[in-house]
Amino acid sequence: MNVMSRPERIQINKLMNVEELNRKIKTVEKDVKILKRLYFIKFRYDGESVEKAAKKLGITKRIGYIWQDRWNDKGYDGIIPRYAGGRPPKLSQQQKNELEHLLRQKENWTTKDVKDLISEKFNVEYTLKQIYIILRDMGMNFAKPYPHDYRRPSDAEEMLKKTS
Repeated sequence: MNVMSRPERIQINKLMNVEELNRKIKTVEKDVKILKRLYFIKFRYDGESVEKAAKKLGITKRIGYIWQDRWNDKGYDGIIPRYAGGRPPKLSQQQKNELEHLLRQKENWTTKDVKDLISEKFNVEYTLKQIYIILRDMGMNFAKPYPHDYRRPSDAEEMLKKTS
């Protein structure tokens, strides 16, 4: 069975040659979002339909047309993701730096301790989940504390060495 695809109603504008497009793909491999969009454009350059190119990349046909419209309108600059909006952070970068400095002065913190510190020092309230995210972003590690047995002698390790 020979399946013929319909011709595209909206053609893609070839705003740079294939070599330039391939060079752009190589330079932005670390930026996956742009890379994915460039591959979409490359698939379109290769004659694939918007639907097929979108399916290869796991996006909807609608998103494919949006990317193509942005490409046709502004070229490479049009496919760069635009991040806008979102809630502004409660702590400024300077406050986060100060918090990290304070946290590194003491060895063991609980998320509750950090929550109380932020509330007291910066007059800002966070949930424990958000505290966890902030600490993780700072590269702080989490560990479950070992319970201390009140019956354990203070020199238990020395006693163990002598008996082994």
